Amino acid sequence: QIFLGALSFVYFAKALSGSYLKSTITQIERRFDIPSSLVGVIDGSFEIGNLLIIILVSYFGAKLHRPRIIGAGCLIMSAGTFLIAMPQFFMGRYKYERFPSIMNSTGSLSPCLQEKSQIPHSALEKSQGKINAGCEKEAGSSMWIYVLLGNLLRGIGETPIQPLGITYIDDYAIEENAALYIGCVQTLAIIGPIFGFLLGSLCAKLYVDIGFVDLDSVTITHKDVQWVGAWWLGYLIAGMISVLAGIPFWFLPKHLPKPEGRKDSSSSSEQSKFITEDNKERQKSYQQHVKIAELAKGKCLEFVSSLLNFLPSLKNLFENPVYFLYLCASIIQFNSLIGMVTYKPKYIEQQYGQTSSKSNFVIGLINIPAVAFGIFSGGLIMKKFRINVLGAAKLSLGSSFFGYLLLLSLFAMGCENSDVAGLTVSYHGTKQITHYEQALFSECNSGCVCSKNDWDPICGENGITYISACLAGCQASNGSGKSTVFYNCSCVGILESSSRSSSAVVGPCQKGNECPKMFLYFLVISVITSYTLSVGGTPGYVLLLRCIKPHLKSFALGIYTLAVRVLAGVPAPVYFGVAIDTTCLKWGSKRCGGRGACRLYDSRALRYVYLGLTLVLGTVSIFFSIAVLWVLRKRSTLQEETTSDSRRGTGLTKKRKDNFVNSDHLIQTTYWPEKETRL
Repeated sequence: QIFLGALSFVYFAKALSGSYLKSTITQIERRFDIPSSLVGVIDGSFEIGNLLIIILVSYFGAKLHRPRIIGAGCLIMSAGTFLIAMPQFFMGRYKYERFPSIMNSTGSLSPCLQEKSQIPHSALEKSQGKINAGCEKEAGSSMWIYVLLGNLLRGIGETPIQPLGITYIDDYAIEENAALYIGCVQTLAIIGPIFGFLLGSLCAKLYVDIGFVDLDSVTITHKDVQWVGAWWLGYLIAGMISVLAGIPFWFLPKHLPKPEGRKDSSSSSEQSKFITEDNKERQKSYQQHVKIAELAKGKCLEFVSSLLNFLPSLKNLFENPVYFLYLCASIIQFNSLIGMVTYKPKYIEQQYGQTSSKSNFVIGLINIPAVAFGIFSGGLIMKKFRINVLGAAKLSLGSSFFGYLLLLSLFAMGCENSDVAGLTVSYHGTKQITHYEQALFSECNSGCVCSKNDWDPICGENGITYISACLAGCQASNGSGKSTVFYNCSCVGILESSSRSSSAVVGPCQKGNECPKMFLYFLVISVITSYTLSVGGTPGYVLLLRCIKPHLKSFALGIYTLAVRVLAGVPAPVYFGVAIDTTCLKWGSKRCGGRGACRLYDSRALRYVYLGLTLVLGTVSIFFSIAVLWVLRKRSTLQEETTSDSRRGTGLTKKRKDNFVNSDHLIQTTYWPEKETRL
């Protein structure tokens, strides 16, 4: 019971930290000024760490002290989680782009600088000094490597938890209760992501340098594109939870006493008897203190024997068309789902103008429970209707088909681009067709000395967002911080409708009035889609188990897990990130030159790329699923024909026997109930 409680808590801890990483994707991107493709590499490093030692842990771990290995894995996992948060304490305070008068209001400064000499000499020196200091610390921009290494370490630490924990329960639990215990552990694993995304929502509302700076001096809000939440705080919390989760395992024994129901009982399965005898033999061998050299020799022979059996077993698996086709379908579908889940918070933020906090809250409180309920419903349907392998394939295919069909409707539930002068609309308010950096400059701001690299958006009273107060042609400002108001903005007053007013306020303008309604529709369809796709999870798993020979089940599951992680878990976040980067309209600039994180995306292009890539992969996986169903039906038809022929043969034999019996008076011809059935 203690082991079961501890393992459940560990499953909760690892699921929480993994989902929290997904919730901080956009925060990490902005904090380290890196593109989405690089964030995808960081996300995939967990799977790489897991794959590095999975074979060693699975093979040698079962022969060592399993609880302590799990405890050590928890410590490594917590160390990796702490390492992810460390850059916050070494790379200095977060600096965002803001006009000098907003940063401190000691004097009124004109945003539209006619000449460089208009800047006060002291302010210019101070600004230049900050830039030089920033360039000296530019090595801090490579701190994302520590996040990658920390996530890699998390993957290594998580490796022993599942294989060693589940086998320990199966070895020492009462056989009838083992499935229930494993179900409890998996349930806690589903609850973990809910808390992970909710923690991400909470931390995203807190400013990144909370506790280090005066929050009153912060001139941006959590709705700003440049806002970075306290992403590091959640990793410290997750790391502490991992440490606490690992403590009980150091005090648990290597072996537990076998339950009475599994001690040489005739009711035990052959597998249980084999395991029991194997454990006894192992204990005897340890008691005899076998020499290390002989043990090493035995292990080498065992390893060579396993290696020789590996290739024939692998060939046997891949020659099974159902297994091979289902493996291909799963790999492609997981590419689709992993890419979609990884960048879902980012999509909600950029498409619907929502904050990071709200995006994570929605996913944690609505989407994850829908997935859990879908998995449970799939298992319930399988049990209630006693669905066979062919039925499981149909249910899995139907789930995928209707899930991706629902996803298709999301193309119509997007928001249009925000009106940003020089990027999505011209300075005269007409829609832009092509996007050129030169379009940022116009006659209305030609008299200003402005930089095209700045991103300090303001909202004009005409409802158009301007990249900076300088590019808006603003001549004066009043107020400080978040309440700064700009006046006499020549570009704002260029439209006839706003000729009487030429002021602007800090921050970008809100998206269109239809966007909140579209976001609500998106949530409803997203929840239904998550549920529908998840219903096919359990039937698909049952199909995988039943389409292969019993002695190859463990090996087949291992190859399946390995293939999905290598071919989906690692590459999907990377190429999804690369595709999303192609939709960027305005890239940020680092202090010493070079491209930073994206500040503004093309909403329509982002929608087509994100949903399109997900749907294309999903459609390909459906074709493979149809092929699986076709092969199973073909096998089923052949089996029915064989059974029919067998029955016909039995019928003819029976008639001949009846004639023989009737003609032979030596054999008793009295009526015998169930005689035909027995024959």
